[in-house]
Amino acid sequence: MSNEIKTVLNQYMDSHGGGDGLFATALPGFYLMRSSTLTMPKPAIYRPALCIIIDGAKQIMFGERLYTYTAMQALVISVEMPAFGQVIEASEERPMIALTLELDVTILREVLEAMETPPKPSGEGGPGVFVQHFGAELQDCILRLMRMLNTPKSIPILRQAILREISFWLLSGENGSEVSKLALPGSQTRRVADAIHLLRDNFTAPVRVEQLAAAARMSPSSFHQHFKMLTSMSPLQYQKQLRLLEARRLMVADGINAANAAYQVGYESASQFSREYSRMFGTPPKKDAQEHRAQPAAIATEVA
Repeated sequence: MSNEIKTVLNQYMDSHGGGDGLFATALPGFYLMRSSTLTMPKPAIYRPALCIIIDGAKQIMFGERLYTYTAMQALVISVEMPAFGQVIEASEERPMIALTLELDVTILREVLEAMETPPKPSGEGGPGVFVQHFGAELQDCILRLMRMLNTPKSIPILRQAILREISFWLLSGENGSEVSKLALPGSQTRRVADAIHLLRDNFTAPVRVEQLAAAARMSPSSFHQHFKMLTSMSPLQYQKQLRLLEARRLMVADGINAANAAYQVGYESASQFSREYSRMFGTPPKKDAQEHRAQPAAIATEVA
């Protein structure tokens, strides 16, 4: 079945411009990617998603944690996080081929509530990312999603059913207890995710851990511990990456200069912004923006 999936994905990408790059589809939150070359780490915001390698390999760095996943493996991301992703196995003869399907928390919750024997989340916290095998059941679902792209009128009617089936296989699979933490309203993962949404929507303002902890319904010390366990970053480090990613987007896509971009994302000191930007991206902001201005899409979007 893996060869069939590879063929179907290649046919779709070839018919939609061909070559390497990121390919959006008519299915919301469903993206394909192909790369015939190795890449340097690219920063992006990764939403809760099922990310699958069909051929080749990638590495993703979330905070201090590095994940490698290869052909017919899936990376599952449970909360929205900034990260650096790079292609580590690809060639002209055998490109890296991947797909990403964003997870719908509402559907996950509905399926969890409907299961006769739902998975029991472990009491221990853990990272919001894991790698698992891309099994036959999920492969079949992905093939049907791809076929649906050939009949756009079927998407509004059938999409929900396949997403429910994918949710079921994730919840009943080897990491079901971890996936369930994303769906349960009272779980530590879900509560930290609520705080992450607050932080994301207000990332230009100074971080107040007490406010984030209140959104997560935790004490400040407990929140800080669970936040770092889930994301491998402190709230301040998380905010810093959000600010720098948005500043980079403003400079590359909108042509804003470094000083104005720094101010718009919440920095009061241009020199501090330049230091932190250079540390994150390896290049001063002005030079980095000039180098990437010809390809803004590569800055704005990445697929895991």
